[in-house]
Amino acid sequence: METEPSAHAESLRDRVIEVLRSCYDPEIPVNIYELGLIYEVTVSAENAVQIRMTLTSPMCPVAGSLPPEVEEKVSALAGVKEAKVEVVWDPPWNPSMMSEAARLELNLS
Repeated sequence: METEPSAHAESLRDRVIEVLRSCYDPEIPVNIYELGLIYEVTVSAENAVQIRMTLTSPMCPVAGSLPPEVEEKVSALAGVKEAKVEVVWDPPWNPSMMSEAARLELNLS
C-alpha cells in the first residue's frame, strides 16, 4: 500500500522544484523545470531527494555539467540529507514536454 507523502516531504519537494527553476540550459533561456527536463522528484522520509531528469539530446553540450549542477544546488538546500540525479533517456525529450510558460518564452505558442 502506497502512503501519502508527509507535509514536510511535500514542502521540501516544493523547495527542490524552486531550486530546479534556477537551473538553465545555457543555450535555452528557460529553466530546466519548465523545459520539461525533470521527469520526477521524490523525497524520502529521511529527506533524501531523488531526481529523474533528461536532457534535450544525448549530445547536449551540458550533459557532463548540468546534472552535477542540479545535484549540488539541491544538496545545498536546508533539510536535504542527500541528492541524487539520474539522467534517463526514456521517454526521449521533445518540445511538447515544455510548459505553456516555456513555449510562450520561446515564442512557440
